[in-house]
Amino acid sequence: MAGPLSESKPADLNVNVPHSARMWNYWLGGKDNFAVDRQVADQVREVYPAIVDVARYARAFLGHAVRHLAGEAGVRQFLDIGTGLPTANNTHEVAQRVDPTCRIVYVDHDPLVLVHARALLVSTPEGVTEYIDADVRDPDKILAAAAKTLDFDQPVALMMLGIMGSVLDDDQAYTIVKRLLHALPSGSYLVLEDGTNVFHPEAANQAERLRAEAGDPYRLRNPEQMARFFDGLELLEPGIVSVSRWRRESDPSSTPADVDALCGVGRKP
Repeated sequence: MAGPLSESKPADLNVNVPHSARMWNYWLGGKDNFAVDRQVADQVREVYPAIVDVARYARAFLGHAVRHLAGEAGVRQFLDIGTGLPTANNTHEVAQRVDPTCRIVYVDHDPLVLVHARALLVSTPEGVTEYIDADVRDPDKILAAAAKTLDFDQPVALMMLGIMGSVLDDDQAYTIVKRLLHALPSGSYLVLEDGTNVFHPEAANQAERLRAEAGDPYRLRNPEQMARFFDGLELLEPGIVSVSRWRRESDPSSTPADVDALCGVGRKP
């Protein structure tokens, strides 16, 4: 896009290939995206208009989950992998509203995300917010860097929202999550959300074909495949559900439709 964003983009940023974080930003009404992102995002939205609802409900799920963990569950540490571009109600904002002492480590591997994260994701004076430039496929690097900020002897909420679909191989994806969880103590949590095609299969599959053809492939998983990420964990109610359905007791009069993103929260015994 023209203006400050394109003028200040990092030198190693490829603006000729769409990126899921920037497309997500566009669907949420943000301005941190480029022409290629908007072009592919518009093509996806044309065949699958509900993708905008997916983006909004996924963002709402983040808020619901973090408020529960920082509130009722008493978690004070969050490891957020696949940060995405900052919008409203980021993980640190939600957690530190509950308790200003919360410590948050963000992880992403997109240079534009990291530029904006360092500028906008500012901690409360009582808490900590740090950023790691790392790929989800390198869990050991993530853990080593995060250990400089987080105390792995105390519970940590591992946030993985909209990120594991970028790992196309199922075995690799499960191994990554297992490795990360192995490093965390009892009482830690996994918060996971990612795309599926179980509710609107034709539209969701067509949208993903467009993304793959544009150079941004994404792996859609069904509820059984999503549930495998939670093997060995105590899955909180209501289990693996659409992001539009997770703990919406605050608005019982509203019964939203299912959208093609599944989520869950599990506790490590």
